[in-house]
Amino acid sequence: MPLSIDQQAEIDQARGSAQSTLRPSVPALEEVLFRALPVLDHGFVRVVDYMGDDAAVVQAARVSYGRGTKKVSEDRGLINYLIRHRHTTPFEMCEIKYHVKLPIFVARQWIRHRTANVNEYSARYSILDNEYYVPRPEHLAAQSKSNRQGRDQVLSGKEAERVFDLLKKDAELVYEHYMEMLNEGEAGEPLDPERSGLARELARMNLSLAFYTQWYWKTNLHNLMHFLSLRADAHAQYEIRAYADVMLDSLRRWCPITYDAFIEYRMAGAHLSKTGLAVVKRLIAGEKVDQKSSGLNPREWRELAAVLGLG
Repeated sequence: MPLSIDQQAEIDQARGSAQSTLRPSVPALEEVLFRALPVLDHGFVRVVDYMGDDAAVVQAARVSYGRGTKKVSEDRGLINYLIRHRHTTPFEMCEIKYHVKLPIFVARQWIRHRTANVNEYSARYSILDNEYYVPRPEHLAAQSKSNRQGRDQVLSGKEAERVFDLLKKDAELVYEHYMEMLNEGEAGEPLDPERSGLARELARMNLSLAFYTQWYWKTNLHNLMHFLSLRADAHAQYEIRAYADVMLDSLRRWCPITYDAFIEYRMAGAHLSKTGLAVVKRLIAGEKVDQKSSGLNPREWRELAAVLGLG
């Protein structure tokens, strides 16, 4: 189950006791505040706190005026300008904190983004739950032959059955051994009263990267957009992209004007190199350009052709 009984009780209590505040709040984000939004088979994303909104970005950019003295259309124009010209400081004035439950292998990929404050569940102190990630059949794919960090055709038939069998058997076995080394049975009673059990910080060594961990992850709006530009991208690994998609929706709820600009200029836009821009100018002028005459290497050419919709 994504949430423990204690966690659900904590969420119910938090959502049942509304707080009055003079700080700016965002009704659309308040709707999902504290709620566990499901991701993958056992994971979730929760927004647990936030500071600021679109107006805070505008206020930081203009500095000299207070809230509500400009039209929304002017605020939108300013935020568009800031993102279009890659200004970052005004977006650092807003912060958001998430509680995330995710497979360990996703966490190890995620932690490469060193632009957040992170506090992770400690398996030195607590015992990990018997929850591990198993891909859905449509995501069980072979290694790509052209991309070392990508996937190819989806496995099927006996090959897929064998992989699923191995994933489940291995996870069940290592967790059984984990509990045996801890000398922990159901309800916390020892398996063998004569043994003290291995230290938790050592017993965890055998657990696979498929098991779930949890953490609190706090970042500012600028770094959140940087994270999402990479991890909500179609080229990102599916599992981390599933989390990024949920967080992308929280951005839409939290700062809708910033979200629109982010989609317009970052997610759905394109950045061209000097040579790539020259190719576009040549095409506009009616010149026929191919990879060999473009000055781009084959991969750069393929990427530009995909952006421009060239055959």
